[in-house]
Amino acid sequence: MNPQVSQWCVSAKPFFAVVFLQFGLAGMDILSKAALNQGMSNYVLVVYRHAVATIVIAPFALIFDKKVRPKMTIPVFAKLMILSLLEPVIDQNLYFLGMKYTTATFAAAMCNILPAITFVMAWILRLEKVRIKSIRSQAKIVGTIATVGGAMIMTLIKGPILELFWVKERANNQQQRGEISLQDTIKGSIMITIGCFSWACFMILQAITLKAYPAELSLTAWICLLGTAEGTVVALVMERGNAAVWSITWGTKLLAAVYSGIFCSGLAYYIQGLVMKDKGPVFVTAFSPLSMVIVAIMSSFILGERLYFGRVLGAAVIIVGLYLVVWGKNKDGNCSSSEDLKLPTQQTKEIEDNKMESLTIESTNSVDLKNNIEQN
Repeated sequence: MNPQVSQWCVSAKPFFAVVFLQFGLAGMDILSKAALNQGMSNYVLVVYRHAVATIVIAPFALIFDKKVRPKMTIPVFAKLMILSLLEPVIDQNLYFLGMKYTTATFAAAMCNILPAITFVMAWILRLEKVRIKSIRSQAKIVGTIATVGGAMIMTLIKGPILELFWVKERANNQQQRGEISLQDTIKGSIMITIGCFSWACFMILQAITLKAYPAELSLTAWICLLGTAEGTVVALVMERGNAAVWSITWGTKLLAAVYSGIFCSGLAYYIQGLVMKDKGPVFVTAFSPLSMVIVAIMSSFILGERLYFGRVLGAAVIIVGLYLVVWGKNKDGNCSSSEDLKLPTQQTKEIEDNKMESLTIESTNSVDLKNNIEQN
């Protein structure tokens, strides 16, 4: 294979990986919303989802991570417990609850605030350098404010309905069942925002944990296993006295649990762990608008969800803010690389100057020695 083509394929892998991830997450949103509409408990869905993920991922982890899996320590296990609580339990339950109150499109669009939350947290924890006079830092700050503003527009402003010919019939049925109230929209947006905060904590802690436990498959299996155990405790408490919610038959509910378990818990944790090693957590979250677009199109076809101008406008503001943050972050990376490149060059120049100086001194000494010999 041509070396240039081979190099391009290697550099393009992270992009293909995160795009594949967004398509998988979009499918999960549609199936999960359909299952929730049929009365499935979000707590039970989270448990079944991670049980399926554990069953699928654990054998691969045992086989492929046998040589690279480090010894389990108490600090690493404590981080795994926190990781399995942050995303599999807190984030997913709040996300599905927020989706119950709103729509799949709304939930996917609200998740676009994730990179901004990650940036703010990194700034507070001093993991992100911010210089107010720098254009890069100004872009990140303005982008963060725009992202939050877009989320508020989506929450508080509906605007006129965007008439799509394939949605009309289903939209009329939806209108007969009752539109989503402002109160439900606010409840849902608060739950999704808290879930995104938990997700951002998960991403940062996962990147930290991978340094001490660099076995992606085993890390994924542990998160899914512990997430199943912790999610079961939460589900038993929240659904106490209602044993019927645990029954599941062939259909949308089972498909949602299996699909989200394999693609969105097992594969998603593994893929984002691999990409984060090279690109960092902000890169992984930068493609979330793609998921929103996919969900908006698919949910209008499959679920007959209406699109409102206010929510489309809010989503557009979120996307602009998101890419301002990503632009500033990329510029930070480029500047760091250029600084790193300048330093060796300067050092090399100093070394060369020292060598030239030494050669000059040696040459002078040689000439002096020769003259002395000739005189004698």
